[in-house]
Amino acid sequence: MTLVQEVSDAFSQQGVLARCVPNYLVRRGQSEMAVEVASTMELGGLLVVEAGTGIGKTYAYLVPALLSGERVMISTATKALQDQLHKTDIPKLLAALAVTVRVAVLKGRSSYLCLHRLGGARLNSTFDDPAQLRQLADVEIWALETQSGDLAEVITLEEHSPIVALVSSTRENCLGGRCPQASSCHVNLARRKAMAADLVVVNHHLFFADLNVRESGVAELLPSVKSVVFDEAHQINEIGVQFMGQQLSGNQLESMVSDTRAITSAQARGFADWDGLLFDLRKAIEIWRASVGKSAARLGWVDVAPVGIDVNGWLGGLELVDQALAALHHALVIVSEISPELSAILGRLRGLQDSVATFQNLCEPECVRWVEVGNHLRLYQSPLDIAQTMRSKVLPLASDAANKKSWIFTSATLGHEPTLQWFIDSCGLADAKVLNIESPFDYAQQASLYIPSGFPAASSPQHPLFVAKLAADGALRLGGRTLVLTTTLKAMRLIGKEVRALFAFAKANVDVWVQGEAPKQVIISAMLTATEAKGCLVVASVSFWEGVDLPGTALQLLVLDKLPFAPPDDPVQNSIAKKIEGAGGSAFKDLHLPQAAIALKQGAGRLIRRETDRGILVLCDVRLTSMGYGKKLLSVLPPMHRLETADHYLSALQALTKVSTMDLD
Repeated sequence: MTLVQEVSDAFSQQGVLARCVPNYLVRRGQSEMAVEVASTMELGGLLVVEAGTGIGKTYAYLVPALLSGERVMISTATKALQDQLHKTDIPKLLAALAVTVRVAVLKGRSSYLCLHRLGGARLNSTFDDPAQLRQLADVEIWALETQSGDLAEVITLEEHSPIVALVSSTRENCLGGRCPQASSCHVNLARRKAMAADLVVVNHHLFFADLNVRESGVAELLPSVKSVVFDEAHQINEIGVQFMGQQLSGNQLESMVSDTRAITSAQARGFADWDGLLFDLRKAIEIWRASVGKSAARLGWVDVAPVGIDVNGWLGGLELVDQALAALHHALVIVSEISPELSAILGRLRGLQDSVATFQNLCEPECVRWVEVGNHLRLYQSPLDIAQTMRSKVLPLASDAANKKSWIFTSATLGHEPTLQWFIDSCGLADAKVLNIESPFDYAQQASLYIPSGFPAASSPQHPLFVAKLAADGALRLGGRTLVLTTTLKAMRLIGKEVRALFAFAKANVDVWVQGEAPKQVIISAMLTATEAKGCLVVASVSFWEGVDLPGTALQLLVLDKLPFAPPDDPVQNSIAKKIEGAGGSAFKDLHLPQAAIALKQGAGRLIRRETDRGILVLCDVRLTSMGYGKKLLSVLPPMHRLETADHYLSALQALTKVSTMDLD
């Protein structure tokens, strides 16, 4: 029996999934996608699948992967999705399919405990926060029993806690084979398991970072893999661009100072004036940082210095950093053979010197360069898209006739037109087969769309206040069940503040959550566990536009404040726009509009998550009806029932629930 036949049978009415997976529903679109994935895995080549919300695309690629009998790599957008596949979806399918497949998950080294660094964590720590000290104690206790070393297992340890950097390694500070803990290293163990596995789950960040530095083991895995599946593939261009270029940050330099001080004071005291050398480096970093001012910003970079920055001050500061690094390099060369740690710190220093040299020169052709100004400077130089990377480093493997490799890209949102041309061009997938599978949801019955008239222009200072009043009124009528998605953090904060003021006036029994005031999962949990007695309204921005699942009555009113166009001063977008226009194209038509359409589809996709869900989508942007491109953007949305008037909108709210009839008038 061929793989296509096996997969087709598995998804049939009498198939193994219908018999063995609780609450499984047979979906024609899911079966169609699974068969096409299976065919591609058998024959090799490129497949791009846009699978609408509710299709069940995860099973549609996992079942062929598990039944193929070949080595398969799956890349997801986030570590959370990796864990969901590894701990939930794959085990459930393995049991249902009754197959034996060795499965491994591989993350970046910062996700794993470094036993060597843990041993010196208390000595090297500079904080005295009791909460962080308790987190370190939790890690130390957990370290005695963990098998994987995956820091995600430590429930009390937040992903961005400073403890993570203290007890994990980076490519720069890892001692490699010279480490006294090399034989029991959790990173090495994870890589060995991945190399021995039949199915390996990685993430996009790791995949593209390894294509660039070839350090994590992904590049070593690729030659032996028959098929690669990119889930949430709409993110690969943005992530790939970030990792296929070069970076330099003030944080890297500051970390170099602190690590060098700790190592030299313990192992090379007296061989050089370490305090003086490190003082000079830190002073140079401060002078360089001061050259750009204090305001947080993302600045374009078209010549020898970022736009709007004093050229002499910038170049002078960067030269001081270069000189301080050179002086430190000279001293470290003398002592580098004393210990593995000193040798490693020297190698790390040389990498920083190379990065400084890169940014002292002009930007390479076909690349974009920019700087992010905040607590630290962050310098980036990246390709404009990943098309060349895919063509030169990835896709040649797909045309290897002997191995018949297959590459499968899937997401609920890949483009604004059936050909998915924007995604295909940006990712260099010219020969890919394209499959569009519509969502099985009955949007005309399940969802309504309302574009309120009389709103000020999206650029008006009054616009956030109008959005806040509409959202607050709707949430009061529904008893919560409301999510407001904004395109900027500024608008998010203004709307959140205004909603709270309106609720205080109305004595509303609805909690207001604003993104950033609590961890994302805490906010999502608050919506999922809200009751009729105590409702919930959330105001959030970028990270909530996708990857948020709020089924049932947790979310029934979704409000988008504006069309999600990229900021007009974004240096990366401006550079890509110039390239498009230089080739005779239209930056708006070929870049800004497709990106806004994809983001709009992602945001709108938060509303209907199950066949039984009901809800209203409100788009608070008059450009949808006043501008010619409004119809184009509306056409990418599912076929929701259109609410033409405010009365129709209020009636639709009333139909969802009668929890409250209070308003703010």
